[in-house]
Amino acid sequence: MKKSELKEYLDAKVLEYNISDFVPNDPISIPHSYTKKQDVEITAFWVSMLSWGLRKTIINKSKELFDLMGASPYEFILNHKEKDRERFQYFKHRTFQYTDTLYFLDFLQRYYRNHDSLEYAFFKHIDANTNHVGDAISGFHNDFFDIEYAPHRTRKHVATPDRGSTCKRINMFLRWMVRDNCTGVDFGIWNTIKPSQLLMPLDVHVDRVGRNLKLIKRKQRDFKTVIELTKALKKFDPSDPVKYDFALFGIGVTEK
Repeated sequence: MKKSELKEYLDAKVLEYNISDFVPNDPISIPHSYTKKQDVEITAFWVSMLSWGLRKTIINKSKELFDLMGASPYEFILNHKEKDRERFQYFKHRTFQYTDTLYFLDFLQRYYRNHDSLEYAFFKHIDANTNHVGDAISGFHNDFFDIEYAPHRTRKHVATPDRGSTCKRINMFLRWMVRDNCTGVDFGIWNTIKPSQLLMPLDVHVDRVGRNLKLIKRKQRDFKTVIELTKALKKFDPSDPVKYDFALFGIGVTEK
C-alpha cells in the first residue's frame, strides 16, 4: 500500500472509531461520568493504571473503587482521614492490591493538597519544544515514588521508559487529557502538553496492526517501538499522530 493510500485508509478508520459511541463500552466511560476537572483527572489516571484485562471487568472494578469514595473522588482524596482508607481493604484488581491502593491514595492526597491539577506533575519535566512526553513520564514516575515508604511492589503499576516499558497505560491517560474533545471521546482539559508531543499507547492489538501495515520494523515491543511507531504516524499527521490510536486499536479489536 502506498503512503498516500495508507494515510487515506487510516484517516477513514479514525473517523469510524473516534466517535462517542465508543465511550460506553470503554474504561474512558468512568471519567466521563464526572464534570469537575480534578474528578476527571483522578478517575482517568486511576482507571488507566487499572486498564489491563477485559474492558467490562476494568469498568466494573473501577466503579467499585470510586463508589468507595462517594460522589466526588477529588473531595475524598483531599479530605479523607487515614481511618477512611480501611474501606478499601477488599478492593483488588488482578495484581493491584490493598497496599497499592493505599499508596495511590497517599500520593494523590499529598499532591492535590499542594497542586490544583495533575497536569503540572507531567509538564514540569518537559517544555513546549520537547519532542515527546517520554521525559515527562519518567519524571512523573520518579516523583510518584520519591518518598521513603513507597512500596516497591507498587512500582510495576506506574510504568517508566527507564525500564524499557511501552508505558501503554500512561500514554493512554495522557491521550485522554491532552487531545481535544471535539468527538466526545478524549477530554482535552490540559493545554501545556501538545498533541504532537504524545506517544502511541502500544498494546498487542496496536502492535499487531502496526506491523501488518509496515509501520513497525523493530522486533521487540518496548519503548523504542513506541517511538518508532509514533514517528511513522507523524508522517501522516505531525500535529496529532496519536489520533491513529483509534484506527489501529479499532482495526485490531473489531476486524480480522
